[in-house]
Amino acid sequence: MTQQGASATAAIAEGRTSLGVELGSTNIKACLIGPGCQVLATGGHGWENQFVDRLWTYSENAIWTGLQAAVASLMADVERRHGVPLTRIGALGFSAMMHGYLAFDANGALLVPFRTWRNTNTERAAGELTKTLSFNFPLRWSASHLYQAILDEEPHVADLDFITTLAGFVHWRLTGRKVLGVGDASGMFPIDPATHDYDAPMLARFGEMVAARRPGLDAAALLPKALVAGEDAGSLTAEGAALLDPTGRLQPGAPVCPPEGDAGTGMVATNAVAQRTGNISAGTSIFAMVVLEKPLTAVHEELDIVTTPAGDLVAMVHCNNGASELGTWAGVFTQFAAAIGANADANAVFGALFAAALEGEADGGGLLAYNYLAGEPITGMAEGRPLVVRTPGSRLTLANFMRTQLYAAFGTLSLGMNVLRGEGVQLDSMFAHGGMFKTAGVAQRLLAAAIGAPVTVGDTASEGGAWGIAVLAEYLRTGAGSGLSDYLAGRVFAGAKLDVAEPDPVDVEGYAAWLKLYSAGLAIEKAATEAIS
Repeated sequence: MTQQGASATAAIAEGRTSLGVELGSTNIKACLIGPGCQVLATGGHGWENQFVDRLWTYSENAIWTGLQAAVASLMADVERRHGVPLTRIGALGFSAMMHGYLAFDANGALLVPFRTWRNTNTERAAGELTKTLSFNFPLRWSASHLYQAILDEEPHVADLDFITTLAGFVHWRLTGRKVLGVGDASGMFPIDPATHDYDAPMLARFGEMVAARRPGLDAAALLPKALVAGEDAGSLTAEGAALLDPTGRLQPGAPVCPPEGDAGTGMVATNAVAQRTGNISAGTSIFAMVVLEKPLTAVHEELDIVTTPAGDLVAMVHCNNGASELGTWAGVFTQFAAAIGANADANAVFGALFAAALEGEADGGGLLAYNYLAGEPITGMAEGRPLVVRTPGSRLTLANFMRTQLYAAFGTLSLGMNVLRGEGVQLDSMFAHGGMFKTAGVAQRLLAAAIGAPVTVGDTASEGGAWGIAVLAEYLRTGAGSGLSDYLAGRVFAGAKLDVAEPDPVDVEGYAAWLKLYSAGLAIEKAATEAIS
C-alpha cells in the first residue's frame, strides 16, 4: 500500500472524514472526503421524478430508499478501495434540489406529496407576493407554493405545522433539527444579508397576507431556522444512523452541517462564494449564481436574489430546463449505434456528439432547438414542448444539430445573464460544473460564447454538489476561525488544476445571431404548448 493509501485508510478508520450526500434531480450522489478534501470514495443512485396529478414529485419512499442505496454504494466503494469498513464519520452534510414544498402536520406526517421546484402552478401566488413585497418571488419558491395552497384553499392547509425543502426534510429526520443552511433558506423566503435570517419586515407583511386568508396561521412559525455555514446544526441521532444505513454499521454522533441547496453546494464546489465570482450548474435544470457586490437597483422577474452558504447576496438565473434533452438525443444515437453493430457505449457516444458540435457552423446553420421538457418562467412558458425547428434552407448536419442542442441548453440562461449585464454587474470568473462539462472543452467553450465571459472548469467538477456539501461538512469539522471564502481559497482550492475557456469571437458572433433567432422562435414554442396537450 502506498503512503497516500495508508493515510486514507487511517483517516477512514479513525473517523477523520466528511461525508456529503446530494439529492439531485436524476441522481443521488454520495462523496466521502478526507483531510485536504481529497475524494476517498463515491456512491450513487439514479432516480426520476414523476408527473402525478399534473405536479412533479418524488415519493417519500423513493427519497429514503434512494438515499440508503447511495450511501450503501459509497460504503461498498470504501471497502473496495481501502479495505476497511466505514463505521465512523467525522462530519456529514446533506444537500438537495432547492425550493419546492414539503408540508407536515404537528405529528410530522407529510400532508401532500412533495412538490418540486419544477412545478409552475404557483403563478398567481408568486405574482401577488412579488407585487406586494416588491421582491421577485419565483414560481418554484417555497413561499410561493405555500401561498398558492392558501389561495386554492387546499384542505391540508388547516393542518400545517412546518414546511421545508428536501434537504431540510432529510436533515430533520436524521438529526431532529428543523434548520436550513441560509443558502437553501433563501430559496424559501428572502434573506436579509445583514442578519443572515429571513427579512423581518417582509416576513411580517407576508404573515399579514397569510392571516387575512387563514386566520390563526402563523407563517413565520412554519419556516425552518436559517443557519450560516459552520454553525452547529445538530448531530446524527441513533434513529438517523439506522435510517441512513439500515445494516447498523454506521455509528451515530457525527456533527452535521447546515443542510444546503444544490445552488450553494455548486458554488462551494467551484470556489465561487466571493464577490465578483459566479458559477453555472448544468443538470436537469441549469442555473447561474453571481455573487453581488451590492443589491440590484430594480426587481427583475428573470433573477432570483438568494445567498451563498455564508449569507452573501447572489443573483440567480434559474432555468427549469437544462441537459435532459441532450441526454435524450444521446440515447437515440446510442440506440442507432447498437442497431448498426457499432460501439454503443454511452460515454463514447456523448464524446463523439460533443466533438461534432465543435465542427458545426457558429450560428448553428439556421437550426433551432428548444429543450423545454417543463415550463420555463423566464420566457413565459407554463409548460414545455421539446422542439427542433428548421427551414428548408437550414443546413441540417450532425455538427449543426449538436451545436444547436448545446446552444439550446444555454439559450434561456443567456437571456437572464443579459439582464445582469444591464445592471452593470461585473464578473472576474465564472466556474462551471455538471456532467455535460466532462467532455473537455466543448460545452465549456460554447457556454463562454453564450455568456460572453471566461468559463473555468476545475478538477472537482465531476463530483459536483456531493463534494461541495462534503466540503461544507469538513468546514464545520476543521474550519473554525476562517471565513468560508478564505477557507476555500487557502485550504481547498490552493492547488487545484483549472482549465479556462475564453470566449471565441467567431462563436460569440454566431451565438448572438442564433439567440436572436431563438428569441423570435419562442412564438413557435408558445404555439406548440397551446396546440399539443
